[in-house]
Amino acid sequence: MEGNRRRSHLERHDLLRKIKEFCKSILKDITERRSLSISINQFRNYCKNLDAHCSCSYDFPQGQEILTLEKQCHARRIDILLSVLLIVQQLLQENIHMSKRDIYYMHPSLYSEQSVVDQAINDICILLQCSRHNINVVSAGKGMVMGWLRFLESGAKFDCINSPNDAHPIPTFVEKVKDIISTANYILVVEKESVFHRLANDQYCTRNRCIVITGRGYPDISTRRFLRLLIEKLRLPTFCLVDCDPYGFDILTTYRFGSMQMAYDAKFLRIPEMHWLGAFPSDFEKYGLPKNCRLKLTVEDTRKTEAMLHRCYLQREVPHWRSELELMLQSGVKFEIEAFCARSFSFLSEKYIPSKIQEFERLAV
Repeated sequence: MEGNRRRSHLERHDLLRKIKEFCKSILKDITERRSLSISINQFRNYCKNLDAHCSCSYDFPQGQEILTLEKQCHARRIDILLSVLLIVQQLLQENIHMSKRDIYYMHPSLYSEQSVVDQAINDICILLQCSRHNINVVSAGKGMVMGWLRFLESGAKFDCINSPNDAHPIPTFVEKVKDIISTANYILVVEKESVFHRLANDQYCTRNRCIVITGRGYPDISTRRFLRLLIEKLRLPTFCLVDCDPYGFDILTTYRFGSMQMAYDAKFLRIPEMHWLGAFPSDFEKYGLPKNCRLKLTVEDTRKTEAMLHRCYLQREVPHWRSELELMLQSGVKFEIEAFCARSFSFLSEKYIPSKIQEFERLAV
């Protein structure tokens, strides 16, 4: 524990030093009447080049954006960046934490909307070469976990093993999680809270000795960091179950490859070990689901699917995922995970998921 405190103190000291040097360089430009400019590295986790030899990288920037006072939009962005940087400096000096929303309400008339604060936080992380939690900015976690798992967070004990079908909140301070113990055989990530509760009601974890996590839609940073920590510590196979629609697929790729918005941190957030369990477009016929469970793709669904097909990592790393996405586009239909319950209330937990897990186990032999 003492070692963790000392390491945290050294990290804060280093970040405060970087902030001081950054501010001194700006002040020097102003006093010497040089044109103020701030260079911010640009990162991306995919491009639209379907050639297997594209230049996308999780480790290196893909160019720079130069902010100057000569452009009005840049001047406002610099103003907000410096304002948020001052708050971050105070957080580090006092070793306290805030959410992005807390920061917004420090100066709501200046910021006008949350998105500009989010961008400033991302810019600061890139400038300081760190992750968001390093600057004491946390997200109010919305994810949940259940199953064969026990761990400590800041000294508090989370024991899911005694009641494996009870939901527990994902820890906010993932860096303070330690002493992880599990007898699970695998980790199952489900897109939706409703499916999570369906599995809990069916006593799925008790019968299958696993860990189940939901991000309740698009996962927040805490959920992704916690999931990655579990995989690193437990070395368990990890599966993801999402709706058979463009948004479910986008959530799946957020887990596995990271988001474009936080591409600078993708190497610390992505889950390259994640397998897509379902639901596949081909599952509709395979499992004999009722036709009235099919829904037509909307114009927006079609546009989103076509855009996702151009992401380079699908062609490069998971071409079979891309084939299923093409099938969805060609068929023009989608369906939700709950469609499996039209067969029977427990079809999802007793038939579909176990059969899919068995398929992966056979392929792994």
